[in-house]
Amino acid sequence: MKRIVIGTAGHVDHGKTAIVRALTGVDTDRLPEEKRRGITTELGFAHLELPGGLVAGVVDVPGHERFVRAMVAGAGGIDVVLLVVASDEGVMPQTREHVDVCRLLGVRAGVVALTKADLLPGLGEDWRSMVRADLAGAVAGSFLEGAEVVEVSARSGQGIEALKAAIARAAEGAPDRPADGPAYLPIDRVFTLKGFGTVVTGTLLSGTLRPGEPVELSPGGPVGLRIRGLQLHGREVAEARAGQRTAVNLPGVEVDQLSRGKVLVREGELEPTLMLDAEVEQLAGAPGPLKARQKLLCHLGTAVVPVTVVPLDRAAIAPGQKGFAQLRLGRPLVALPGQRFVLRGFGKASGGQTSGGGLLLAISPRKRRPLRPEATAGLELLRDGDAGARVGWLLDDAGAAGLTEADLARRTALPPKPLAQALAVLGSRGEALLFDRDLRPDRRAYVSGKTFATLVERAAVLVAEHHRRDLLAPGLPKEELRQRLARELDPRLFQRILGALVEGGRAVATADIVRSPERAGEVRAEGAEVRERLWRELASAGLSPPTTAELAQALGLGPDRLVGLLRQLCAEGKVVKVKDDLYFDAAAIGGLRARLVGHLREKGGITTPEFKELTGATRKFTIPLGEYFDQEKVTLRLGDKRVLRGEGRG
Repeated sequence: MKRIVIGTAGHVDHGKTAIVRALTGVDTDRLPEEKRRGITTELGFAHLELPGGLVAGVVDVPGHERFVRAMVAGAGGIDVVLLVVASDEGVMPQTREHVDVCRLLGVRAGVVALTKADLLPGLGEDWRSMVRADLAGAVAGSFLEGAEVVEVSARSGQGIEALKAAIARAAEGAPDRPADGPAYLPIDRVFTLKGFGTVVTGTLLSGTLRPGEPVELSPGGPVGLRIRGLQLHGREVAEARAGQRTAVNLPGVEVDQLSRGKVLVREGELEPTLMLDAEVEQLAGAPGPLKARQKLLCHLGTAVVPVTVVPLDRAAIAPGQKGFAQLRLGRPLVALPGQRFVLRGFGKASGGQTSGGGLLLAISPRKRRPLRPEATAGLELLRDGDAGARVGWLLDDAGAAGLTEADLARRTALPPKPLAQALAVLGSRGEALLFDRDLRPDRRAYVSGKTFATLVERAAVLVAEHHRRDLLAPGLPKEELRQRLARELDPRLFQRILGALVEGGRAVATADIVRSPERAGEVRAEGAEVRERLWRELASAGLSPPTTAELAQALGLGPDRLVGLLRQLCAEGKVVKVKDDLYFDAAAIGGLRARLVGHLREKGGITTPEFKELTGATRKFTIPLGEYFDQEKVTLRLGDKRVLRGEGRG
């Protein structure tokens, strides 16, 4: 059966609450202030049985300009609007603003209730004609143009059954909300019931909820919660589906921890964002153009947050125009692509005027620079494209970072099956590459085929450039290549890039380095030759060898290449490392060791000047050499001299 939420709209004191009471039998003015003042200041809720057995949720919204914020919060989840216009006053300022808000929020169906119809006979036929003409002008060009107009009176009951029938007909054309998407329930009311605990209510805009499911209230709300029970229109149910007014019983959370504006989501399914891409419409009656970095209030779901609007495809969005823009939020929101929002100005009493609104296209996008073709590339596709096209563009836009299946689900609001189908089609065309086959959707990661090909090509270029810069280098260290390809490149993707290079015959990879295939044989020959030159350089220097920096300059070697060769010579026993930047010929060290041990056995000790004379070298070398023999446990330093420690190591 169709799931419908009906919302009232219209100017203050035009009889919205009275009509809801006449239709449903429920007085939605529940607050003492509302009873005292006779006007609605907060959202009210009821349910309505329509012809054909359909039971619809009803949201009664305030009409006073001071409470438009509450009105927008209630209108965000409605499918059919009941526009209420009093027969004795006709169209008023909030009538027009409410129509604009409903249109901006994507409401496509509605009925007009011309209330207080029992007064019309006394006002004359000309008055009726004038009111109807004014009403037709107010809704011209909107979704309410051509909608049924029913004359009703809450006092006498005139037209109530006809109004129910008209609402039922309008509901037939309202589109269903996606019950297989992510669970998304903006909270519009929080209260406590004795024996149950905390209850939150709202219109479930997407997905399903079931008792026992783990949920969280985001952003910044309690996590680790489980649904104890669900109610629809006062009845316990085993499942709530998108498009239904839903009450959720949440144990383990206090009322003062919750507020309107938070969203009940399935645990880990959706994440808050500070950035949104959107198509923005500036109302024809807006106070002026929407300029770059203009600060407004964004009404999304039941939340209201300050936002800086950055037009992307033009300098400003003029009244009556649409354009692409980035919304930079003053605090985090949880949002779905395809969701609609309203933009209003700041104001002390009224919250400002409704200036526009629009359609969300991208969730958590990268920061875009305005008036550049790349800033809006793909946003039309996100608005109009099919699932595969949207997924493909999001992967392209993510670049080397890639996206997991969970990321893609958040950014497309696609259910698992359509998302998997889109990825399969893109994969078969080489437009999406799965680089981690983990079974968990939060780890199954994809990158666009275009990005992968670019990374492979760039990796080959970087390896070739490394060889040109350092002719003697055996290759480019793997970690250096990974970091130069892309900042924080996923190691799993890097392994796929290396695999593509090797399989394509474009590189040879060892445990630590990557090199061009044509360099493999040359490197082996060059390595042996250079290693021999390096050893001879150290052997000829005896106990006064050049530092590693001097060796690198003399032999034209890079630091990493030099250290690698020195390690090989040490492993072969030809060279001894005395200090990080000092390596000695092993034969020279062996000869010095024999002379030192002989001196100590004969004299019993050796001073620093005596050790300097024994080596024939300067302090630059004798100090590290003395410390080396201490570390090797040949000598032991006592005061200003060294003595023999046992027999040393040989």
